[in-house]
Order: sequence, then structure tokens, then C-alpha cells
Amino acid sequence: MVVTLFRSRQIDPNVLLQAARRRGPAAGWATLLSLGLFALSLVGGVSQAAAATPAETLLDMVSRQKTLLAAAEKKPSQHELEDLRQPLQELCYEYEDFLRKNPKLAEAYVSYAALLDHPIIDERRRSTALLLKANQLNPELARVKNQLGNHVAEDGRPLEALNYFLAAIRLEPKEPLYHYQLGTLLVEARDDFLKSGEWTADKIDSSLLHAFHEAARLEPDNWRYSYRYGLAFYDVAKPDWAAALVFWQEFEARLKPGVEQQTSRLHQARALAGLGARAKADEMLATVTEPALAKQKEKLAAEWAALAAPAGSASAPARPEATEPAAGK
Repeated sequence: MVVTLFRSRQIDPNVLLQAARRRGPAAGWATLLSLGLFALSLVGGVSQAAAATPAETLLDMVSRQKTLLAAAEKKPSQHELEDLRQPLQELCYEYEDFLRKNPKLAEAYVSYAALLDHPIIDERRRSTALLLKANQLNPELARVKNQLGNHVAEDGRPLEALNYFLAAIRLEPKEPLYHYQLGTLLVEARDDFLKSGEWTADKIDSSLLHAFHEAARLEPDNWRYSYRYGLAFYDVAKPDWAAALVFWQEFEARLKPGVEQQTSRLHQARALAGLGARAKADEMLATVTEPALAKQKEKLAAEWAALAAPAGSASAPARPEATEPAAGK
């Protein structure tokens, strides 16, 4: 139900180790997680001393975990994955042993959960149990809240997922991913929220628009967040077509000429139609000339013809087919 968007952060593990040694074990664990341990973004190798600290041991496992999963991504068939089965199994055994020796280190549960959650292993139930344990040990980890929200949402419990996503936002309000997750949940589970009696349609609409807008605002250079915010105007019962038109006009300036900009013009035409400006909508639609957009253009024109809305009407097609640009500037 909810798409996960963990973003890579390039981190030198040796810098983390130096910080952990200077500040002591407790501070070292906080540093490791806050700099992206859960995202598995650690790069490079770690040379373990004879008497490695728990932080060094965990960092080494995470580094090998990243290497193995990266190798798995390059193997298209199950047969080609066979050579990774043994090292992955050995790494799982190492995590189990490490957790027996260090049962109160939340970050170890988080890292192991990320490994088990990967599609190549797909031990979702075990992964969820590890995340719950990490959450119990340290309830201040926003990444854990977010991933638990993903799990329970995909298990068909959107109301419970909502609490996890809101908790993640409270802990890290400037992380755009968590706002995006909230917006996606409200769209995908709209009927569940309405049936609960705790949400009205207007509350859902305003909340999902705010969530996607926050994601786009917090990371303006990520065109995917911005694009999803633009699509959110179609997810609400009463779209603000004037605001939608302004957004798509501004978004066009960020895209490359050709298919990307003309995709934005399709959305501008939809917004103009929603405002009742059919003549201007037709003029905008006429500027869409890319063959790749021909079907979307024809579909939109056919919908307008079928609706035959009079001039000045604020009606528009219920939910137009989304056409995603290839990339942004």
C-alpha cells in the first residue's frame, strides 16, 4: 500500500568509528543511527581490531550487508542468486549471535530488520518483530516508526499505520519522506479512514494535500515529491483548480523541453478545464505534440467531449490518468 523511499547518504564509516571512540559507546550508537545506519548507506570497509567494540562489529556487518545486497540487485535470476545464499545466511547467523550478546542495542535490531525485510530474504514477520523490539528499546527512532508504519499498512491496518507515520513526523518534522508516506496512506486507505468515523472527507483531503506539499517544500530539488503534490489535486473531492494551474505552470519551468514539459501542459489543460476555461484548455492541449503523449491527449479530449460541460462549469474528469515525466532538471 505504501511505497518506501529510503534515500542514500554517503558516509565514511571510519569517521563514525572515530566519533564513537571519542564519545563513548552510548553516544557512538546515537551517532551511527542518526547518520543513516537504517538506510544502509554506509560505504567502505572496516578493519576490525582483535578486540572489536560492539559498534565496530555492527558497522562491519552493516558494511557487508550493503555489499551483499548491492550484488543481489545486479543478479536478475534466482539461479544467479545462489552464490549469495551462503554469505547471507552466515550474516543472519552473525546478527542472531550479536543480538544474544548485545540484547539492548536498538540499532542492531534495526539493521537486522532491514536485511530481513529485503525482497531477497523477505522475512517480513521476523523483521516486524525486530522493529517492535527496537521501538521498545528506543522509542525516539523516527526511521523505525516509519518502517513499522509501512509494515502495518501493507498488512491492511491503515489506522495503526497512521499513528506510526505521525510519530515519525513528530520526531523528524523536516524529513520529507515521512510526510510523503502520510499523504500516500491517506490516499490509498481513504475508505478505511472514512469508515472509522474519525475522519471526514474534508479532513482527509486537507491532510493529504498538506502532507504532499510539505514533502515537496522540504526537498524542492526532488522533482518526484513535487510531481506527486501536483497529482494530489486529483485525489481530493473538490480540487482547487486555480492552485493546480499555478503549480503545473511553475513545474513546467523545471522540466526539459519535449515530453517532460508537454506532460505538464496536459495537467495545465486539465486544470483549465476544471476552471471552466474550455477554450484555453483546448489551446493548451493543442501545444501537446509529442507522439509519446498522443494517447493521453486523445483520452483527455474524449473525456471532455463526453462530459460536454457548459462554459463556466467547474467540473472536470474525476481522476485523470497520471503521466510521469522521465526526469527533472
